[in-house]
Amino acid sequence: MIAMRRLGVIAALGVLLGISGGVMMASPALARGPQWQVFPTAPFTLPATYCGFDVRAAAVSDKEFVKILQTSDGSTTFLVTGELTASWTNLETGKTVTENGSGPAKITVNPDGSVIELRKGPNFAILTPAEAARFGLPTLSVTAGALTESLAPDGTVTSASLQGHVLVDICAALG
Repeated sequence: MIAMRRLGVIAALGVLLGISGGVMMASPALARGPQWQVFPTAPFTLPATYCGFDVRAAAVSDKEFVKILQTSDGSTTFLVTGELTASWTNLETGKTVTENGSGPAKITVNPDGSVIELRKGPNFAILTPAEAARFGLPTLSVTAGALTESLAPDGTVTSASLQGHVLVDICAALG
């Protein structure tokens, strides 16, 4: 199963590509400089396969922006920056934790549909249980440092490397 984050990121990036003419430009994005667009994060629910219980994620503070760059080889690069704080709720118990995932990201979608994600600072990482076991990381976490992931065109994580550490294992915090 493809992690919901990747589905959300790829869907959001697709939407942004479609409206990159500036329809989503808002005054805060204009204040960041030319070509920056508001990058909203929609709430989502992860199934129990990730933590042993369903987890609802929702932005508490969402002031992220994206700049979309097209390259001559047909790749599209998304530079993401700004503030993102999210609440994570165990839907069985109602327990909620709020975490900062505001680190910047550089996401490159290659012409073949494969993706390279480079994230720094505090950032949210969502991996399927199989991917988490393979790369030695929690399924749902906040990481610090540089996290690099490569995704196949079908969304499967083919490599993940964390030059830093896990700040919060969100499943354990909610359990």
